[in-house]
Amino acid sequence: MKQLFYFILLLILATGCQPKENSTKVYLFSYFKDNGQDGLHLAYSYDGYRFVALNNDSSILTPQVADDRLMRDPCIIKGPDNKFHMVWTVSWNDRGIGYAWSEDLIHWSDQKFIPVMQHEPTARNCWAPELFYDEVEQQYMIYWATTIPNRFKSGETQGDSNYNHRMYFTTTKDFTDFSPTQLLYNEDFNVIDAVIKKINNEYLMFLKDETRNPARKHIRIAKSTSLYGGYKLASPPISPDWVEGPTVTKVNNWWVVYYDEYTRHHMGAIRSADLINWETINDSISFPEGTRHGTIFKAEERTLNDLIEAFD
Repeated sequence: MKQLFYFILLLILATGCQPKENSTKVYLFSYFKDNGQDGLHLAYSYDGYRFVALNNDSSILTPQVADDRLMRDPCIIKGPDNKFHMVWTVSWNDRGIGYAWSEDLIHWSDQKFIPVMQHEPTARNCWAPELFYDEVEQQYMIYWATTIPNRFKSGETQGDSNYNHRMYFTTTKDFTDFSPTQLLYNEDFNVIDAVIKKINNEYLMFLKDETRNPARKHIRIAKSTSLYGGYKLASPPISPDWVEGPTVTKVNNWWVVYYDEYTRHHMGAIRSADLINWETINDSISFPEGTRHGTIFKAEERTLNDLIEAFD
């Protein structure tokens, strides 16, 4: 018996296999409050439904870039470099977005302004940027909504304050050099707040139809076989009207879409087992009061424990 034990131990050492430490995942949610002037907020959940604010619901990072110095719509993903990368809306009216990275969500890099629409002198905004890591091309895609006046006829009279957004994107491997900005999604209506998930070898874009006249303001799904274009609407509205900022994750066997019910001043959510039939689960979720448009992502439990120790 003793010889067998030593043989197995030698085999483990020879092959470089080491016992894995606990890698339990928890859910983190990045969000802003009010107008985004105080910066990044984080909440956590063990079950994906009930979220608790970190740092007594105070900001953990103050915005430093652009004239307005806002940090709205923060999107965080963890890259293959084990860094958390974040992009955000810096202003209601600017032609760039904010970027920073962190190894632990506690200590952050210098903040950077990325002028993604600087080449379009009439562009009105860059709203709700999101990140997607493309494992095939080994690069990040950043995508967001912008209005360029008179660029698209459809939707010109159907939005708020003459906004008529479409989705655009750029790619980068290092957040230093960026590909030329391109149009990502246009199906002849005003669209914002898109988030993309790769599911069953398809790319699903959960998006907000921003049409005000007649009022829609709801979430729909467009699909493509390519990350970088070709998206076509594939669903009727899956959410109530007057919501925004969808963010998506898998909780056990359910796909859950959280969103900001901004006219009703609370977060809402729906879930589906098949991405076709959806049920509202507002009674099952809880978020810190005043939570606005954010992003859900998963992290190691030890990362959360470090956050709790640092901020609570």
